Amino acid sequence: MYFLSILVLFSNIITVIVGIFLLTDRIIRIEAIVHSREKIRTLIDKYALQILLLVSATATLGSLYLSEVRGFAPCRLCWYQRIFMYPVPVLFMTSIYKKTKDVFLYTLPLSMVGLFIAGYHYYLQLNPSPYAPCGDIGFSVSCSENFFTHFGYITIPWMSFSAFAIIASISLLQLKARRTKRD
Repeated sequence: MYFLSILVLFSNIITVIVGIFLLTDRIIRIEAIVHSREKIRTLIDKYALQILLLVSATATLGSLYLSEVRGFAPCRLCWYQRIFMYPVPVLFMTSIYKKTKDVFLYTLPLSMVGLFIAGYHYYLQLNPSPYAPCGDIGFSVSCSENFFTHFGYITIPWMSFSAFAIIASISLLQLKARRTKRD
């Protein structure tokens, strides 16, 4: 569990650094930085499918580990997030096998919905509400229940949010790059 938290922390740091680096391309025009940005984009373009397969498979196997091995019962919102995450590694494996890149058309909506649910779930953990979609209603644990917090902010919904954010971001970048190449 701590290992998963370290992976999330590392991915959060890399995502923020790369995000800032890529988003400042209209502001900072220093030649060395522009060249480095192009290298990062080239790496992301070249390995997008493999990166996202690794992220989505880790998220899927991590959620199964937390529920089936560690015994943390998933709440209703956890199940909804699983619905949107579990098909994603299969889509990426199929895309790698078939050598296609149209998978991003399918993973972007899945990851955006999952991102919204995970964000809402994380919000409920920070601000518990008796009006949450699940509470003490028999078969499910409360959506605001927090099994652990590492590094002051990493919880199970944050892990999910991070994975969905990476998948959505790279899928969006790939779709944008494909559209730019077509035009």
